[in-house]
Amino acid sequence: MSGNRKIPVRQCVGCQEMKNKKEMIRVIRTSEQEFLLDATGKKNGRGAYLCPNQECLKKAIRNKGLERSFKQAIPKEVYEALEKEMGEL
Repeated sequence: MSGNRKIPVRQCVGCQEMKNKKEMIRVIRTSEQEFLLDATGKKNGRGAYLCPNQECLKKAIRNKGLERSFKQAIPKEVYEALEKEMGEL
């Protein structure tokens, strides 16, 4: 038997590139309709993935990538919180 494991890949909602799941940041919507950054990738909730740079976040805001992923409008405060949290990473 071969020991090759499949590496999970996800698409960035900003730049639309497929990348290794571990090198991306997961944004989740909880059941309380709250949006959070999930660094562990294990929290419960609907998830969307972003590259860990400000440029991809700006593209996601411009092309409404997160809004499409979550099928709802996202308040401006959420984007501001995401920008602030991303700046800390």
